[in-house]
Amino acid sequence: MKAVIVKKPGGPDQLEIANLPIPEPKQGELLVRVHAAAVNRTDIITREGKAGYAANPVLGVEIAGTVVETNGYSSLSAGDRVMGLVNGGGYAEFAIMPADRAMKIPESLSFEEAASIPEVFLTAYQTLFWIGKLQKNETVLIHAGASGVGTAAIQLAKKLCNAKVIVTAGSQRKLDFCRELGADVTINYKEQAFEEEVLKSTNGRGADLILDFIGAAYWEKNLASIKKEGRWVLIGILGGSEVESVHLFSLMAKCVQLTGTLLTPRSDEYKALLTKEFMENVGAYLERKEVHPVIDTVFPIEMVDKAHVYMEENRNIGKIILQFME
Repeated sequence: MKAVIVKKPGGPDQLEIANLPIPEPKQGELLVRVHAAAVNRTDIITREGKAGYAANPVLGVEIAGTVVETNGYSSLSAGDRVMGLVNGGGYAEFAIMPADRAMKIPESLSFEEAASIPEVFLTAYQTLFWIGKLQKNETVLIHAGASGVGTAAIQLAKKLCNAKVIVTAGSQRKLDFCRELGADVTINYKEQAFEEEVLKSTNGRGADLILDFIGAAYWEKNLASIKKEGRWVLIGILGGSEVESVHLFSLMAKCVQLTGTLLTPRSDEYKALLTKEFMENVGAYLERKEVHPVIDTVFPIEMVDKAHVYMEENRNIGKIILQFME
């Protein structure tokens, strides 16, 4: 089978399509014929050799395809269309998926749309509700609003909690798209002081919840933007991982709850429970397309290096998809 591996840690030029044996599923696993896979930041970190949890030599953590072997798992049959998280191995014609995190693809969705769902929607659901404890009519500040997770989080926050959604992005094109998805307040971080805009739009109170993809560069601004007793979930470090000076008393004075999280290194059990709850609460919205994945560009697997460059240049609104031709 065709599969994408990394020759050695480094840039997109280190990606290589190799011929590997088709993997064999163990008890509790499915063998899936991959039709589409999605590109994620974690794939880039893995390619660069910075992710110690990446044991699979093949990149990719989310796929959509058809079941080839169920290995005795009674809830699915060969030929079923499924999407879900995998423990690496997604950039390949065949991949192993833990059966208890396979989600049946709604009939209304294509394989490319389905591959756009697992990582970003599960991350958005986890950070908004499991960690962020978002409640009805609260205010959430979502950075990188036009990213995959950002576009998912906007929709989930509006649909499930009728939240007031404030987003930041770096271009008017991205901000306009966020507003189409339901964002109430859009802020161009290149032209506006977002902390001032957040306070202005909340009558000086600040946001109840912040989803932070940026990290160090936004430390002080996020602290100024958050409401007293607010929740702050750190899920990315696009703006650096080291803050020069941290005044812990500032966090204490505001009674801020700061939580860091990643989804990929979580346990299989955690991901299975998250997948189950997500589909129970969001599956019907996906079926009716009241909540929908956002695809920016579809690349053939042979152009995987171009797909990585495209993500690293932050050109995308929504997901970047790799397609496997029949």
